[in-house]
Amino acid sequence: MGNHDHEESSGPLSDLRVIEMGVLLAGPFCGQLLGDYGAEVIKIEQPGVGDPMREWGQEKAHGMPLWWPVIARNKKSITLNAREPEGQDIVRRLIAQADILIENFRPGTMERWGLGYDALAQINPRLIMVRVTGFGQTGPYAPQAGYGSIGEAMGGLRYVIGEPDRPPARAGISIGDALAATFGALGALSALHARERTGRGQVVDSAIYEAVFAMMESLIPEYQKADYIRGRTGSILPNVAPANAYPTKDGEYLIAANQDSVFKRLAEAMGRPELAVGERYATHAARGRHQQELDQIVSDWTRTMTSAELRDCLNRHGVPNGLIYTAPDMLADPHFAAREAIIELPHKLFGQLKMQNVFPKFSDTRPRVRWCGPELGEHNQDVYRGLLKLSEGELQTLKDTGVI
Repeated sequence: MGNHDHEESSGPLSDLRVIEMGVLLAGPFCGQLLGDYGAEVIKIEQPGVGDPMREWGQEKAHGMPLWWPVIARNKKSITLNAREPEGQDIVRRLIAQADILIENFRPGTMERWGLGYDALAQINPRLIMVRVTGFGQTGPYAPQAGYGSIGEAMGGLRYVIGEPDRPPARAGISIGDALAATFGALGALSALHARERTGRGQVVDSAIYEAVFAMMESLIPEYQKADYIRGRTGSILPNVAPANAYPTKDGEYLIAANQDSVFKRLAEAMGRPELAVGERYATHAARGRHQQELDQIVSDWTRTMTSAELRDCLNRHGVPNGLIYTAPDMLADPHFAAREAIIELPHKLFGQLKMQNVFPKFSDTRPRVRWCGPELGEHNQDVYRGLLKLSEGELQTLKDTGVI
């Protein structure tokens, strides 16, 4: 992985310092986002143990997980036991020079360590504290443990994923944690903007269940005013047609032509322009009422072609379409390559490692991935000697007592 200490950031947040105390997924992904945009992220990890994310991931190489290099990219890892008074003192010294603190412990933990916001704001009134939890900092459920899967269920997402004749399914990624982290990062940037006016920091309270709930569109007014409860609908959205995966000679292919003008182009591509003018399918509402039969008409047409033939036909007529991609498809796609959506970085163990780039793209400030997830405590010298100006003797004492 090399020496990261002097790799400068060109991202829009390159003048910010972030202290990340979170573990597992929601807090660390919030830190990844801010680091992706150029912030200096100093990640605090338990000595000898580290973030459990170092061991998580569905697949491993050389016995090592492949998720850590992504979620810990651009971060500096230091070891510190924040449960000990000496460790808490060091946290305070770091906070004095930081813009943002990220933590995702159960509510009350930071306060028990003497590191609640009121105490830290005495040291640094400009500090922004991002607190990511399952249920938020207040309310009757706040003290409860809350993982992403619970937030996905309580926020309404689980109930609408899957086939209608089967139990609720889950997304194949940790979407609840990722959403809470994304809202946490957005909240932090909003708080930074407010700080420009007020000179004061504040707490950003991001709850997983609320982050999921925020994505649920018109679910609440649909029930309140129409007595309708959204349920599982498989590969379609009710009354949105045609918009489905359709069979071809060599697999499934996505078509999205539910807008009136786009459906007209699809009907022309099918050689059946009359479909777009007859009252049965002419409008969005009409197509929704006859969704099943319209999907059958489209399927009868698509299965006469290969995916490549269908793609060419749809593109000629300006109809949105696409394959359902897996990793090999992404690596082979020329559009991914042209936009540098996938990058390749050196890694001490894995050699050249490919991963997703930073998104979105900026026209001026150019954020980039500067290095993969670091080894445990890799930046102790950089932070403790360089930033905090501790002597070798002080460092040795902290090591001997298990504080770092």
